[in-house]
Amino acid sequence: MKASDLFVKSLEAEGVEYVFGIPGEENLDLLESLRRSKIRLILTRHEQAAGFMAATYGRLTGRTGVCLATLGPATNFVTAAAYAQLGGMPMLMVTGQKPIKSSKQGHFQIVDVVRMMEPLTKYTRQIVSIANIPAAVREAVRQAEEERLGATHLELPEDVAHEEGDGKPIPKSYSRRPIAEQKAVARAVEAITRAKHPLLMIGAGGNRKTTTKMLREFVDQIGIPFFTTQMGKGVIDESHPMWLGNATLSDGDFVHRAIDHADCIINVGHDVIEKPPFFMRSGDAEKTVIHVNFLGAEVDTVYFPQIEVVGDIANAVWQLKESLKERQEHWDFARFKEIKEHFEAHLVKGQHDDRFPMYPVRLVNDVYETTPADGIVCLDNGMYKIWFARYYRAHEPNSLLLDNALASMGAGLPSAIATKIVHPDRKVMAVCGDGGFMMNSQELETAVRLELDLVILILRDDAFGMIRWKQENMNFPDYGMTLANPDFVAYAQSYGAKGHRIGSAAEFAPLVRECFATPGVHVIDVPIDYSDNERVLNREIKRLSAQL
Repeated sequence: MKASDLFVKSLEAEGVEYVFGIPGEENLDLLESLRRSKIRLILTRHEQAAGFMAATYGRLTGRTGVCLATLGPATNFVTAAAYAQLGGMPMLMVTGQKPIKSSKQGHFQIVDVVRMMEPLTKYTRQIVSIANIPAAVREAVRQAEEERLGATHLELPEDVAHEEGDGKPIPKSYSRRPIAEQKAVARAVEAITRAKHPLLMIGAGGNRKTTTKMLREFVDQIGIPFFTTQMGKGVIDESHPMWLGNATLSDGDFVHRAIDHADCIINVGHDVIEKPPFFMRSGDAEKTVIHVNFLGAEVDTVYFPQIEVVGDIANAVWQLKESLKERQEHWDFARFKEIKEHFEAHLVKGQHDDRFPMYPVRLVNDVYETTPADGIVCLDNGMYKIWFARYYRAHEPNSLLLDNALASMGAGLPSAIATKIVHPDRKVMAVCGDGGFMMNSQELETAVRLELDLVILILRDDAFGMIRWKQENMNFPDYGMTLANPDFVAYAQSYGAKGHRIGSAAEFAPLVRECFATPGVHVIDVPIDYSDNERVLNREIKRLSAQL
């Protein structure tokens, strides 16, 4: 058997369905092996986009997404590797290399990709023999899918890929996660029972199929109010009466009034890599924070939980539920209810704002109203992410995809393409700023070539809006943030997509409905007004929440 055939058979044994990427001459053997396999190659226009797609596949399925590049352009995987590693998304990068046993090309194009990937991955190896392939693939996938999920990398040199030899894939082993210690669970139960205003927080680690089920049962049975981090959105349906909101900002928002009022926070699945959802303060002896996660807490200056329940999260939540049994009579959630009512009133004010360019709250509400209940919205990274995280209600896990770990621009469109491939029967929308969209806009061709049905919103403010807002907050003059854009309608049409532009806020929702109902790739140019960033996200929120 040829080594490249064994490599592909090992990927098949791991259940790999797709390989996203761009081949080069150093992995032509691997490409030919893929051609004869049941794995589908998704040819992209840039390696970074391929990495974003593979990471999103891993995020949606819990299985390792695979991407491919040759030796030099493997450097384009760096951002995607960090995106997957920080975001906890299982991904395997496969790269080629010049022959390692004898080469007539000197050091042409050679970069030490394995060492380059060391700080960005859980596991990185060069394969030096056909005999190493089954174990290397099994270990790379095992580590990618083992908590905490992340990125791995394998380099397959050209001459090794062409080797002949014997071997067969190593089958997956049956494994179970360790369960939380009963003493730790008992201590957590004691703290929750003793509390008067307990509060549940759900982070990215809670977004696992079994954990989601257990958390829903916990909230329904025990009746404790909850809020989420940005990457925990949708774990429990946010139309649930116990939902208090999203910790989009780190401090000073409506939800932080609930956090300040709580005397016990059950923190499920939080990772300090995600932007802090709230700040713990030294000397706050009246508030107990319980860390429930696969791994122990990584302590920093704003996160130092007093109780840790470490092990399989789903099992830990089940143990807590079974021990608590039901809501305690002395628990008092009146203050939480009052805070939520103020937030709801604040939200309603902006939902029907007719200003144009569009007001962000109106835009988010129109997207929410026009997207089907099982639809998926994939955000790039920009100013709008804050507005969506705060105001968009996610009804299912992974129905609002955003990144609050690396927070990389350029991932929105590739993420939406991968999402549509994984969920061909669900409506999918990409929401991108003009800056982030242009970083990987070439993948429009990929979406059109794959004949995907996709709606892409480009929120155009002709600037790097989020950094402009930060610049304003720091009282610096407006400098270095504005940019020029192409005619996005003509640009979309040049790729074979359908281009649209709105001229009023009233046109937006009907157009989105039309695009969802019409096959093909649709690009909508949406001018957006961020002038209220400072007033709403800083002054008004702090003023209103302070009144509480």
